[in-house]
Amino acid sequence: MLTWEEDVDAHALRRQGWTISAIARHLGRDRKTIRAYLNGERAPRQRRQAPDTFFPFLDYCRQRLADDPHLWASTLFDEVVQLGYRGAYSTFTGALRRYEVRPYCEPCHASQGRDRAVIEHPPGEEVQFDWVELPDPPAGWGIGGHAHLLVGALAHSGRWRAVLAESEDFPHLV
Repeated sequence: MLTWEEDVDAHALRRQGWTISAIARHLGRDRKTIRAYLNGERAPRQRRQAPDTFFPFLDYCRQRLADDPHLWASTLFDEVVQLGYRGAYSTFTGALRRYEVRPYCEPCHASQGRDRAVIEHPPGEEVQFDWVELPDPPAGWGIGGHAHLLVGALAHSGRWRAVLAESEDFPHLV
């Protein structure tokens, strides 16, 4: 099927002396399709829209989100699937946005528009250290009932290094 614009282009190119094959190549369509439109056997029209599979569930989604505006889309999707929705999750979330189903929530939008501090982390200037307690370490480590791991992470790259210790006291590391 040709769009109205493609039909106008095909007729204009034909009046300029183009062959049907050249017009078909130019528009990326089959020769027989172009010939049928030029001969008036077919007329351009709008493509019929497929029925929206989400629309029957629109009222249910609006009601559920009015009751709980923070309801996860995945939870709502599971409920709607139980009710017979056959579309994909991405189609479902797209429809939630297209129909603007989720109500406005002032606390959620209060932080938008405020100034934010951007903290620079130049390479080699900042390392963050933290302790991690590992219960029941393997006996081969020779540490005992609890192992303590001191982890140092570079802020700019996320690379980290760690060392095992028997305790989180500083003298155990020196």
